[in-house]
Amino acid sequence: MAAAPVAPPPASADDEIVYESMPCIRVYKNRVERYFGTEFVAASTDAATGVASRDVVISPNVSARLYLPPRLDDGSAAKLPILVYYHGGGFCLGSAFNPTFHAYFNTFAGLANVLVVSVEYRLAPEHPVPAAYADSWDALTWVVSHLAADDSDNRDPWIAGHADFSRLYLGGESAGSNIAHHMAMRVATEGGLAHGARIRGLVMIHPYFLGTDKVPSDDLSPEVRESLGSLWRVMCPTTTGEDDPLINPFVDGAPPLASLACSRVLVCVGEGDVLRDRGRNYYDRLTASGWPGEAEIWQAPGKGHTFHLLEPSCDEAVAQDKVISDFLNR
Repeated sequence: MAAAPVAPPPASADDEIVYESMPCIRVYKNRVERYFGTEFVAASTDAATGVASRDVVISPNVSARLYLPPRLDDGSAAKLPILVYYHGGGFCLGSAFNPTFHAYFNTFAGLANVLVVSVEYRLAPEHPVPAAYADSWDALTWVVSHLAADDSDNRDPWIAGHADFSRLYLGGESAGSNIAHHMAMRVATEGGLAHGARIRGLVMIHPYFLGTDKVPSDDLSPEVRESLGSLWRVMCPTTTGEDDPLINPFVDGAPPLASLACSRVLVCVGEGDVLRDRGRNYYDRLTASGWPGEAEIWQAPGKGHTFHLLEPSCDEAVAQDKVISDFLNR
């Protein structure tokens, strides 16, 4: 079960509130108070699953937590799919090192038998979007640098020893799906990754996209929908609004979906999620774009946004994890 947000203090009268989404975050004009997602748990070997984790520093701004399935940290040469994962949280919450994501990947890495690189990027609004994209790109280029035949000090032995780069996937939930999409698009615009690496697929869990066009799921909670729009404008102060290509991949000026630099995509949505139809639109537009890959969509009946992190043992979360695991291993 994900940790519950702590009870936030009353709003301060000495500073202007720019944005708040209670009980998680309050953004003042001159400071930010987070009440959720900042907890830290150390890397370890999980007693229940046997999954091992360790932390790596990629650059001054970027780090990651790696997860290795059981029995592979004892010298085995087995090669595994590698999932570079970007956590969600509206670009302003969450951490690769907090208990929620740590517990999730201790379970998921064992289930799917994949090597996970859970990326820690800088958060807005202290580091406004597009800082998260820059950091996420640095993490991806570091991962693929392990294809180079050298023994640099920045190589990780788990990635060097166990990653099957023919099965390189990017993924994330919510804002992390947004990031994963933009990483694949950057690969396309830059003509590929170094060392001949290719992204095989994307895992898009409850993706955070917006737009001035109305979709039916907006009406599931008009208040939440309005808050998501306000959130974006605060986290990316230079944005042109909800039809900015960074938050709406379907508008003029966005890179064409047909150029998405991978051959497979899985989109997961929640029936009760206000962003449900943004995810459905992503699937529909991608498959209609002329993109030559294979796309799948899966919906969790009755469930809301990122429900799997809040209720990791519910039947729908177990089913979603199985769908993702199967996708990564085909």
